[in-house]
Amino acid sequence: MQHTVTALFFGLLFSTCLAQETLTTKLYGTYGTYKETSLEKRRIKHHQIQPLIQKFDANPKFEVRKVGESIEGRDLHLISIGSGEQNIFLWSQMHGDEPTATQAVFDILNFLDAPEFENEKQEILSKLKLHFLPMLNPDGAEVYQRRNALGIDINRDALRLQSPEGRVLKRIRDSLDAKFGFNLHDQSTYYNAELTNKPATISYLATAYNYEKDINEVRSNAMKVIVFMNNIIQNYAPGQVGRYSDDFEPRAFGDNIAKWGTSLILIESGGYANDREKQEIRKLNYVSILSALYTIAMENYKDIPIADYEKIPKNDRKLFDLKIENVTYNLLGRDYILDLGILRQEVDLEGHEDFYFKSIIIDQGDLSTYYGYETFDASGYTVVAPNVFQGETKNLGGTTGALKNGVAYLSSQNLAPGAFSNEPLNQIQLGYQLPDFKLAVGQNPTFFLAKEGAITHAVINGFLLDLSKPVAGQKFGNALIYR
Repeated sequence: MQHTVTALFFGLLFSTCLAQETLTTKLYGTYGTYKETSLEKRRIKHHQIQPLIQKFDANPKFEVRKVGESIEGRDLHLISIGSGEQNIFLWSQMHGDEPTATQAVFDILNFLDAPEFENEKQEILSKLKLHFLPMLNPDGAEVYQRRNALGIDINRDALRLQSPEGRVLKRIRDSLDAKFGFNLHDQSTYYNAELTNKPATISYLATAYNYEKDINEVRSNAMKVIVFMNNIIQNYAPGQVGRYSDDFEPRAFGDNIAKWGTSLILIESGGYANDREKQEIRKLNYVSILSALYTIAMENYKDIPIADYEKIPKNDRKLFDLKIENVTYNLLGRDYILDLGILRQEVDLEGHEDFYFKSIIIDQGDLSTYYGYETFDASGYTVVAPNVFQGETKNLGGTTGALKNGVAYLSSQNLAPGAFSNEPLNQIQLGYQLPDFKLAVGQNPTFFLAKEGAITHAVINGFLLDLSKPVAGQKFGNALIYR
């Protein structure tokens, strides 16, 4: 009899997991149907989501209510759907420059409004009531900065509650007494899954509620759902999940919300190769959050062993945009072998709707324990200092000819407007004095690589160009203009 009961239990568990996996596959495959196409880039602003909120406000399936205002007077809205007894609270962009999940929230809302997946949505919405607060920090989003208009980090305001945004978050959490909370963030694209060269595309955390990092039922439930979500992401970004540090932060909302009795799931959207605008990561948020809501509704997460949570690799921060290994650099007549770690930093343009790249060397020396989204083994290559040329590039055989001749800067009296150029040659004002070239941390990486005396590659503002191929077809961000 005991064997029969055990076999029945595992048979039901297997069939439930199989149904869940089928749902996840369908969610991923049909994502384009529900993606909110009006939100295509990261630097979204408050006014862009207002028509979407109004659309759901006019839809009888949803309950939309204003729950407060930001410091600068921008409305905060809570969008709710479902009739279940368990409240689930999801909020995004409490840091203004972390918008990936805000986009995913509207994708999820579109899904919940659509006629497809009727049975699965019935399971979710009959057992749960979902509450979404997108863009908690609209003032920060307006200027694409982490902090709010007061200059504070809302995620460190759980005790003093100085900010109106923080007070709204606390009031809603308390009024809902939410069973689960999803705290949706972005993290640096330079995090990797520990001891691997893979980016931490998604990182999770079941926040601690005390310094001892004890595990009670509230935290344990968050861990189990995270294990479930990790298993989903492994299908689409294998090895690219990290576990965020669980050091207790007594001022943080996540830690305190866990202390107040809500199973808190922190989701951090990191980096993914060739996904600067994080649209693939947005899709992974959509799939994993919806799948998590389904498993919460079905309550099959309860059978997941929390020991699997500790198996998720820790977050590490050992990624560069470009890593150049084993390059020869001559200094004061002597050759040295260096690795270079290069970051392509974003500089916002006026209006905070777009950006350009201004790269720096962030580290150099022995970087054998670090990784790159792009890695070039420069064994046998020598660093060559860049030259300045005054005149037209056609006299050098065009842009490629200029680069092959070691020219990285064009000197001109009449520069193009702005701070950057899409052509892979830096521009300098006639008479502008460049500093003497040297490789150093903090310097802009613009130089050449030569092998057996011939220049073969250019590094222009941190972008590597292979000069044996047409430059026009290679990945390049921008050069810089110096005045």
